[in-house]
Order: sequence, then C-alpha cells, then structure tokens
Amino acid sequence: MARALVRAALATREGGADADTAELLTAELVANAVEHTAGDEPIRLVVAVDPAGCCRVEVHDTDPEPPRGLARPGPATMPDPWQEDGRGLLLIRTLSAECGHRPTDAGGKALWFTLPEHAAPGGGPPAPAIPQQASGPRHT
Repeated sequence: MARALVRAALATREGGADADTAELLTAELVANAVEHTAGDEPIRLVVAVDPAGCCRVEVHDTDPEPPRGLARPGPATMPDPWQEDGRGLLLIRTLSAECGHRPTDAGGKALWFTLPEHAAPGGGPPAPAIPQQASGPRHT
C-alpha cells in the first residue's frame, strides 16, 4: 500500500523524483517502523511532492527511540557487512538527497527522506503537486 501511494503521488508530476527509488526507500522506512513498533500501534505515511517535483516521504510511528544509523555514512557509521540489519538505513542515507528523524507531537518519531526532481521530458512544465497521506493499522 505504501509503495502504491508513493508511485501515485509521483505520477502526478512529470519529471518528478524517481519513483523506483522513492518506493524502495519508503518500503525500508515502513519495514523499520513495523519492526520497531509494538503490537497494533498505527504507522502513518506522509508523501508530499512540491511544485518543483521534489519528493518528501515521512513515516511516523509511536516508538520515541531515535533510529541508530541514520547519520550520513562515514568510516564510523558503516554497518558491519555480516550483520543482518542496518542496510535499509544505509540505503536511505546513500540514495536520498536528505534524510533524518524528528519527534512527533504524538510522542513517537517520524523518519523522513527527500529525493530531488528529475528533468521533465520535453522541457514542459510539471503538473501541480498533490500531497497524499495514508494512515491506519500497520498490517499488510
């Protein structure tokens, strides 16, 4: 559902951010939220595409604990290649223009990333942005 929402939001903009990358990174944020949120707590997805075609995706959960490993990669922040986790945040750090986290008013946190626009084919003007939101149970 999250991937479809991101793809639909980006389809409104010719020359917008890369939908494949946006879907991949969104899936990583949602998987991280599902893994680190207890029980049936809700997860909220917010997708915004600005007039220039840049995309911002946020995933909100109820766990206030900040994620480990969302800082930009460097020698001290690279995951152990033998670990089974940590690669999702590495993908987000590497493929996004910006990423981070913040506390939410509900007492949890929001993890986010942005992707830049792609050049519009034919040089035509992009379509207007349509912010999209989805929330509900985290069951898939």
